[in-house]
Amino acid sequence: MISIELVPRSEASITADVDLIRNAFPAVSMVNIPDLLRFDLRSWEACALAKTHLERAVPHIRAMDYPVKAAGQLASRLEGLGLREALVVQGDSPQDLARPVHPTTSAELIRALKDIDPGLRVYAAFDPYRRGLRTELEAVHEKIEAGATGLFTQPFFDLGFMQVFADVLPETEVYWGISPVVTPGSKRYWEVKNQALFPSTFEPTLDWNREFAKQSLEWAERESTNLYFMPIRVDFSDYLGGLL
Repeated sequence: MISIELVPRSEASITADVDLIRNAFPAVSMVNIPDLLRFDLRSWEACALAKTHLERAVPHIRAMDYPVKAAGQLASRLEGLGLREALVVQGDSPQDLARPVHPTTSAELIRALKDIDPGLRVYAAFDPYRRGLRTELEAVHEKIEAGATGLFTQPFFDLGFMQVFADVLPETEVYWGISPVVTPGSKRYWEVKNQALFPSTFEPTLDWNREFAKQSLEWAERESTNLYFMPIRVDFSDYLGGLL
């Protein structure tokens, strides 16, 4: 399965992006949408809009935005919008210091959502960069034990690194993240902000990223696994045209 991550700037932008996916990439029937506080449109609202034209739409839910007791309200909201899956992420601290923040962990919210609605498919986030690998894998297994259906990873830029984690998570449904990085500044951002690892062969060009996307698609087919593409600041058609 292939998913494309969309930015929920507005209803108009989501509609335009979904139309582009339908017209240019008809084999893609799934999107995932983060909940970005700088925009008024919430992830579940954007997913409800996308799902009128696509088979699957997965909203991101920030665990720190909710107390555990709000799980029932969240589950009802998703069900009311016809959404039967979601991705729970921890979330980054909001820039608005007046915005409430709760000590809820991803695992706690996943468990609460599954207790209330066992049929809800709840995915968890997997970040291979910010902590030690063993620590992150322990956190992943905690989320799976809490009821997570599978994982969405931070973007990878190296197939060998992806294979390492695929080998230690053989029975887990994983959506491996792929994101184009086409400027030296973007590469520095990923390295400094997200502590991402790039191979020595990496080049911040569209051609390199298209070739890596092609290789990743071939790898995913061999491994019978899933990918999601995060085409930030890159035109869908320029990046994925002819590949999907």
